[in-house]
Amino acid sequence: MELGLHGKAALVTGASRGIGAAIALELAQEGVNVCLVARDLAKLTEVAAEVHRVANVRTAVHAADLREPASGDGAVKAAVDAFGRLDILVNNAGATKRADFFTLTDEDFLDGFALKFHGYVRMTRAAWPHLRGAKGNIVNIVGIGSRSGSAEFTIGGSVNVAILNFTKAMADIGVKDGVRVNAINPGLIETERFGRNIERTMRNRSCSREEAIAFLLSSHGTTRVGRPDEIGAMTAFLASDKADFLQGSIIDVDGGATRSL
Repeated sequence: MELGLHGKAALVTGASRGIGAAIALELAQEGVNVCLVARDLAKLTEVAAEVHRVANVRTAVHAADLREPASGDGAVKAAVDAFGRLDILVNNAGATKRADFFTLTDEDFLDGFALKFHGYVRMTRAAWPHLRGAKGNIVNIVGIGSRSGSAEFTIGGSVNVAILNFTKAMADIGVKDGVRVNAINPGLIETERFGRNIERTMRNRSCSREEAIAFLLSSHGTTRVGRPDEIGAMTAFLASDKADFLQGSIIDVDGGATRSL
């Protein structure tokens, strides 16, 4: 499907690996110039090289810790300086600590909200004037942990549900300003983070890797693990005019794991 994104400019946070890198690659293959943002400059440079290998687009890399209050302004400036415009913001950065609730500290919770929730907030605030001018859009990558409570995911679940509410609120503002704001909830996706989940399951259940994967799939009620490029494809669609009537939508890309309304 031709998405009509050629020549657009996007900023993708958490773009040094996993879902963020896959989103950047998918957008680039649609002809989008991409600014890659994360803390690890070396990894960002590797992703930029891969983008150039698969697509004839421009890239920019910007190393930043999105916990820092000024990080949003700096990242958006890097994108606009590189491309002269900003049409698409993909908020994706932010891992949260997973552990027994009674071992988690106030600092753990503050750190989880600082990176993911406040990172999304400050990136949105910084990008909004440019997106309003371009009639652009935002795609927030959240997670199905927002849909139900989980004993070991008290930080991540709380952060994610806050981002879903934030998505709806910004979509409401976006109706007036001409900015579309939508969200994707990925399920189990084949990333480094999922690899750590497998290892934790192997330790906790004293089982093999294959048994750990089977257990995780069974607990989600799904038959396979998703691929990062599947999240990339949905992001590209949401960023295109093909999704022009989607506003404040929250799309679960999880193989059917989410059964609630």
